[in-house]
Amino acid sequence: MNRRYSRLCGCLATLLPAVTCAAVDLAALDKDMAGPRMEILVLGSVHLSEYRDFDRTSLDPVLDRLAAFKPAFITIEALSGEQCDLAMRHPSVYGKDFCASTEKAKTATGLDVPSAIAEINTQLKVWPAAPTPAQRRRLAAVFLAAGERASAYVQWLQLPQAEQHAGDGLDGTLVEMLEQFGTRNNEDYQIAARLAARLGHQRVYPVDDYTGGRHQIPDREAFGKAVQDAWSKDRSQLQPVIDEQKRLVTAKDMLSLYRLTNAPRTQAVMAESNVRPALAAVSVQHYPQMWVQGWEIRNLRMVANVLDVVRLHPGSRVLSVVGASHKPWFDGWLAQMSGVDIVDAEDVLKE
Repeated sequence: MNRRYSRLCGCLATLLPAVTCAAVDLAALDKDMAGPRMEILVLGSVHLSEYRDFDRTSLDPVLDRLAAFKPAFITIEALSGEQCDLAMRHPSVYGKDFCASTEKAKTATGLDVPSAIAEINTQLKVWPAAPTPAQRRRLAAVFLAAGERASAYVQWLQLPQAEQHAGDGLDGTLVEMLEQFGTRNNEDYQIAARLAARLGHQRVYPVDDYTGGRHQIPDREAFGKAVQDAWSKDRSQLQPVIDEQKRLVTAKDMLSLYRLTNAPRTQAVMAESNVRPALAAVSVQHYPQMWVQGWEIRNLRMVANVLDVVRLHPGSRVLSVVGASHKPWFDGWLAQMSGVDIVDAEDVLKE
């Protein structure tokens, strides 16, 4: 297990410069903790959508090792139905197409997002050990109405092939949608949902969070250009990693890909390539620096969402599937939380 530490200094140093502040080791506050500890494995993933010729079966060795870890909860880098419902109610802040529409599922089920979320919570409280196909079809439909697509796919995958048809809230349009999920190069479906179904889970948990992006930047095009310009100045460390990732995908060696992506050296390169050039960039509007703060705000909220999923289940094992660039922040901040141990991804993915 890896434990990382944070040292904070109080405001007395500002008020009384001669006073030396004591270091506070937040990660050590739980040394006398009673009760079970939580184990969290953060799997840094490439975004599979970037690879057209990706062979999905090449993920099987990765799934085998993740299954052996036996997580009780799986989180994904996706927006929850609740946050999407919030975004839809504030188009002036988030835009009109911030999330995928749930209108087709609403037509089939009669449920808007809040009503669907309420039904999900009610169903899962009394969910049987051996649900019927009709119950799974209904829950899949309700997950779609709630905007929780990957969880709907978890239910769909656990239906026998003969039971994967319309009915119980699923109409032909929703069935077609669920079938399409299986063809998408997306880690939410191809890793998290497939693993959740294999382990008999009923859902996965979206933890992405853009509520920290409410600030309105007047010139978003200039903002994006300034950040991209900062990143492009020196790719001498990052580009070889990207090239090797592409080679491994083409070679159908996804286990090696995920070992490379989660290796400490690779993580260090990704973190430094993301932040250092942006902080060092000269910009009249300070756009690159603004991007870094937004990035950190998003990561902080995502980490909090992971903990919110499992805080009522002490001692749980958690798998958090997230874009590889987020992993250093997830590992660093989660490791500071009381009662949390970070599981080494390299250990899990080894032969």
